[in-house]
Amino acid sequence: MRIPTWTEDELVLAGALVVRNGWRELRTTNRAVHELSELLRSLPIHSPEARALPSFRSPDSVSRKTADFMTNHSSHSGKATRCGKLTLLTIDAFTTREAEMLQAARAIEEGIGSGDLHAIPPQPDEVDEAGHTAIEGRLLVRRALARERDPRLRSLKIEQVRRRGSTLKCEVCDFDFARVYGALGEGYIEVHHVTPLHVSGARETSLDDLACLCANCHRMCHRSRPGESWRTPTVLREQIRKSIQTPAH
Repeated sequence: MRIPTWTEDELVLAGALVVRNGWRELRTTNRAVHELSELLRSLPIHSPEARALPSFRSPDSVSRKTADFMTNHSSHSGKATRCGKLTLLTIDAFTTREAEMLQAARAIEEGIGSGDLHAIPPQPDEVDEAGHTAIEGRLLVRRALARERDPRLRSLKIEQVRRRGSTLKCEVCDFDFARVYGALGEGYIEVHHVTPLHVSGARETSLDDLACLCANCHRMCHRSRPGESWRTPTVLREQIRKSIQTPAH
């Protein structure tokens, strides 16, 4: 059985280690490398058979990955090691969004340490139709989707909208399920965290942290593409406006 390629979550953790070390690689003997090796071997991403392989995310392999981050960074003047596109995208993410990526790493570390991320089953849509997952980590997407699908939270958000006398419709495109589908669509909407949970932190979700979205806009807010993992409803609304103004030929 071959060692699985590095996933987003693993690369986020390795990248954070390098950034905290001043964009320098860490040797196999470094204690932090051994601690990360143990953490990676515990992540609920790969199969138990893969994680049981002696060389799976060994200290040697972790050290080599930190070398990839160092040598492929723009500040490095020497020869770059060969690495995959996802590693390069993660390096770019840490370079352009360092604080946010370090927050993502901390969220993964805390979630694994508390057992929270182990307890959440895989969620539909955590991997898109092209096989992409969020560059900040699949486990964080999994947790966000699970929270957004909490029926109690959704009911409370709908109740809040109605108390304010507002129409229950998509906050991005104004789609109204009841107007289009009649009784079938009455009371239906999806909820979305305006700010990703790894950015907002592990605090209790406020109803004002949630937006009501139609299924299409919800999917577009979560849709991953290389180097971009999520977008707020405000950003998506602006993308729609620009798309309407400049139609494709």
